[in-house]
Amino acid sequence: MHKLEDLKIWNKAMEVAEEVYLLTENFPKEEKFGLISQLRRSAVSIPSNIAEGAGRNTNGEFRNFLGISNGSSYELYTQLLLSIKLNLRPESLVNPILSKVIELQKMSYALIKSLEK
Repeated sequence: MHKLEDLKIWNKAMEVAEEVYLLTENFPKEEKFGLISQLRRSAVSIPSNIAEGAGRNTNGEFRNFLGISNGSSYELYTQLLLSIKLNLRPESLVNPILSKVIELQKMSYALIKSLEK
């Protein structure tokens, strides 16, 4: 098992989830059950799946949950881009989060590769 607080990828994912919550606080109220919900669920899914995988018994199980987490990061990336296209938040606020999501994707691929050894 892996200690969550020591996993850089989990810490980064927690940071992204927090930033997504803050970003969506100022979305229009009519998006509460739409894009706000989708963004928050995909953002929370990333560290949650990392945590679940870290608590599993084998590296193979951990890799599987990292894959699920990575899928959620692609969902989040898409939803963040959509929030820019719909003018819900300016690029200047969304782009830093997009950069962190890309960094998470790279970290995920690297960790998956390291667990294959």
